[in-house]
Amino acid sequence: MPDFDVYGVFLPALLVYAILAFGVSLVLRRLIAWAGLYRLVWHRPLFDLALTITCLGGIVALASRLP
Repeated sequence: MPDFDVYGVFLPALLVYAILAFGVSLVLRRLIAWAGLYRLVWHRPLFDLALTITCLGGIVALASRLP
C-alpha cells in the first residue's frame, strides 16, 4: 500500500482508508437509524463497529483494484 503525501506529511494508506470508512459508516448509521432498523439489532455498538470494519474492508478492496 502506498503512502499519501498531504502537504509534505506522509500518511499511511490504511489511516486514510479508515477515516474514509468512518465517514461512510456515519452516513450508513444515520440511514439505518432513520429507517428504524436498529430495533432489530441486539447490540448497537457492536453492530456499529462491525459496520465500520465492513466499510473499511470494502474501501480497501476497491482501492486495491484501482490503478
